[in-house]
Amino acid sequence: MEDKKAYSIAISLVILLIIGVVIARLTLKLTETFFLICGADVAAIVAVFAFVIIRRKFNSRRQLLVKQLDSDGRELRIEYSFLRKVAGVPTRFRLKELEQATDNFGSLVGRGSSACVFKGILSDGAAVAVKRIEGEERGDKEFKSEVAAIASVQHVNLVRLLGYCSVPPSGPRFLVYEYVVNGSLDNWIFPRRKIRDRPSGCLSWDLRCRVALDVAKALSYMHHDCRSCILHLDIKPENILLDENHRALLSDFGLSKLMGKDESRVVTTIRGTRGYLAPEWLLENGISEKSDVYSYGMVLLELIGGRRNIRAVDQHGKNNPDKSKAKKFIYFPKIVSEKLAQEKIMDVVDERLVDEVVAGGEVAEIQVKRLACVALWCIQERPRLRPTMARVVEMLEGRLPVEAPAQTTMPIADLLANDEDLDHHPRQPTANLSSDSTYSFTMSVLSGR
Repeated sequence: MEDKKAYSIAISLVILLIIGVVIARLTLKLTETFFLICGADVAAIVAVFAFVIIRRKFNSRRQLLVKQLDSDGRELRIEYSFLRKVAGVPTRFRLKELEQATDNFGSLVGRGSSACVFKGILSDGAAVAVKRIEGEERGDKEFKSEVAAIASVQHVNLVRLLGYCSVPPSGPRFLVYEYVVNGSLDNWIFPRRKIRDRPSGCLSWDLRCRVALDVAKALSYMHHDCRSCILHLDIKPENILLDENHRALLSDFGLSKLMGKDESRVVTTIRGTRGYLAPEWLLENGISEKSDVYSYGMVLLELIGGRRNIRAVDQHGKNNPDKSKAKKFIYFPKIVSEKLAQEKIMDVVDERLVDEVVAGGEVAEIQVKRLACVALWCIQERPRLRPTMARVVEMLEGRLPVEAPAQTTMPIADLLANDEDLDHHPRQPTANLSSDSTYSFTMSVLSGR
């Protein structure tokens, strides 16, 4: 715009100078004054042309420099983006980018208590899972916890955080993860009706053993190999994802908490999912990495049995006319403990895998016994009796011997078998016992999941 204005002024000046020479010629003839005016006008015209030429060259060089700087800047941005990806530093996305990637959040693949997960495709073609966290107070706390916990850690068995987005001042927050094609572990170990567009099936025994080791390695890394010990605090099958090779990736760090290396425990409000919470939550005496060990042990038992650790079965019949009270709670860890003592550990294996495990012979039976013993050690009531995740890895890999743990009281089993306790909670449906929702509460967690 400035160039056009300058060129217009230059042309106008040249025309005026030429008109001035013509007028002087007509009025002054060939007098000395005419020649003075003519010389001055010619000099002015030459100066205008010189100005135009110099300006054009200057503008040409400026445009060339701008293009070069823009190209260099684009290369620097690409290199910076590449280095961020290599270093694992999350990228800050704009809301518009996420809307375009997820088709305006139209492809829902998962839902939790305070978050929804959508599948998306970024502009570079990468498939991502976009987690939208709702809620102002709790959502912001969950968002900061998740970014702080996973942004600084990189492990082959931890889901990778690619970026984030925050809509000020109180809008939703987004976390962008790599998309894991085979979904969560619960779809692969619990019998259920197949859901459209959701990968599922029955995971083989060998793959279950590998998943158990993958998750143990991820937790061992978080507990022992990071600058600050990272407590996940929500270990459950729904938060374990399987990639295209059925390798396990630990995900969902919304409830995680950092613990200094010089701290033995931290005090926090009860958080996590009912059925996977360690007993020390009730004592309000602080938690540690052993709380994750307990949750891991409960997941390991579910891997072995292909069933929820706590479930309710109907007991309808002639002697039970009141259907609201015809529920019996079954605590799977107690069954595993009893079968192990009776040397009948094969009875607890997922019935869909019995033929496969039996075909494996004595080696497979030893493997089942090892996993069951490790799981029972992990769910000991006293945290000090539980092994660290580093020792769990060594036991699963066969580098440490695994002995059967001593019989424990398992007070949860006694509470679930208490008829009086059931009478106080007649409205709890079976679905609550297998819920994958996450809670933060300060009362008893023994009222079913």
